[in-house]
Amino acid sequence: MLTKQKLIYQIKHHPVIRAAYEKLGSAALTSYGKTQEIDENLVLIVANTGKNFSGSPYAIFQYMQKHKEYDRFHVVWAFNHPENFQGEFLNMVQMDSPEYVTTALQAKYWITDNNIERSLNFKNPKTKYLNTWHGVALKTIGNDDKFSGTFDYSDIDYLCVSCEHDKRVYTTALNASPDCFLECGMPRNDSLFGVSEADRFDLRMKLDIPVNKKVILFAPTWRDSINGGDTFDLDIPVHFDKWREALGDDYMIMFRAHDRTSKLMNVEFNDFVVNYSTYEPLNDLMIAADILVTDYSSICFDWSLLEKPFICFGYDWEQYKAERGVYFDAEEVYYGGVLRTEEEVIDRILNMDYPEEVAGVRKLRDEFMTYSKPNAAEICVKALFGDVVKEESDTEENEKEEEKEEVQKEEAEE
Repeated sequence: MLTKQKLIYQIKHHPVIRAAYEKLGSAALTSYGKTQEIDENLVLIVANTGKNFSGSPYAIFQYMQKHKEYDRFHVVWAFNHPENFQGEFLNMVQMDSPEYVTTALQAKYWITDNNIERSLNFKNPKTKYLNTWHGVALKTIGNDDKFSGTFDYSDIDYLCVSCEHDKRVYTTALNASPDCFLECGMPRNDSLFGVSEADRFDLRMKLDIPVNKKVILFAPTWRDSINGGDTFDLDIPVHFDKWREALGDDYMIMFRAHDRTSKLMNVEFNDFVVNYSTYEPLNDLMIAADILVTDYSSICFDWSLLEKPFICFGYDWEQYKAERGVYFDAEEVYYGGVLRTEEEVIDRILNMDYPEEVAGVRKLRDEFMTYSKPNAAEICVKALFGDVVKEESDTEENEKEEEKEEVQKEEAEE
C-alpha cells in the first residue's frame, strides 16, 4: 500500500519523479491560483508540515490571540489529522487536500516553520509569507540535502535567522535572499528566556518529576528510512539498564523521540526512562531537565539559551556526516566533542565539571543564537501585519478625532 509517508519518500529520493512533480504541480497550481481572489484577512498557519499545534507558528498564534488588534484576521490551521485538534476550537483544513490548496491560494498571509508549497511554486505575488524555520542546522538541509525536497524562498517576505551561520545556510539550502532575513531568532524560544527556579519547580510538578532527581533529557534526531519509506525506525546502541546501574536513584531520563521516528527498536520505558515523545511543548521538558543528551538535533542550540550542560552522543558520527552531510565539524564546535559510546556518556555525566560545561554551552549560544530575542513572536507579527494594523489604527484614530470635532462643533452651535 502506497501511504502518504512512502509517497513523499519516493518523490524525494527519485530525481526524475521529483522533477516531474515539481514542474507539473507548480504549473497546475499556479494556473488554478489565477482563478482565486485574495482574502485580505485570511491567514494560513502550518506547523511542522501539519503534524503539530506547536512550535514557532503556535507562539505567533498565541501572540495574535492576546492582542485584540489582530482580531480582524481569520486564522486557519492546516493539520494532517484535524480530528486530533477538535478540542482547540480552531478553523482547520486537512493538509494537502484540495481545501488546503484553495486556502493557501486565497490567503493574504502564510505562517510556517517549514514549508507551505510542498516543494512547489504557486505563491500568489500578493501573499505575504513569514517562515520562522525550525532550528539551527548542523546537518545539511533543503537543497544542500540530496534527499530533501526542493526549496525556493527567493520570493519569501520574512525568514527568521538566529545567527550568521543561518544566513549562510539559508542562502544556498533555501535559495533565500538576504533581504528577507529577520534577525530575531525563533518565536518558539521566547519562553526559554528569563526562566526562574519557580518556573522549573512548577514544571517538574506538572511532569510528575521527583524534586530530588537529576533529570537527563535524551532527545535523538530521526534517521532516514532503510526500507523505501515504509518506516523510520530508530535503533540506538544504548542499554538503559547500564545507565540505571551507574547513575543509581539520583537520576531519571526523559526520553523524547523525534516526531518522524516511527518506532524505537530497543528502548523499554519504566520509572527510570520515561517516554515524553508526544508531550508538548518541548520547551517544558528542556526547562525541567538538568542535562541534555542528543546527537545531531538542533535542540542543542535552543537548549544553549538555558545555559545547562549538553552532551553530544554521536554513535554513528562518521557514517552520518558522510551520508547526510554536515555544515561544520561537531567534534571541534561542541564542548566535549562527539562521544561514540554510552560508557563515555555515563562517565561524562558522573564526572562533570559543571562550570566548564556551562562555559562550553555559553560559547555555543554566543555563536549560534546571536540574534535570538525574548520577543521574537512580537517581532514577527509586527513585521508581517504591522503596516495593515497601523493603517487601520490610524483610520480609527482619525474617525474618533472627526467625531470629537463634530461634537465640539454641535456644542458650540448650541
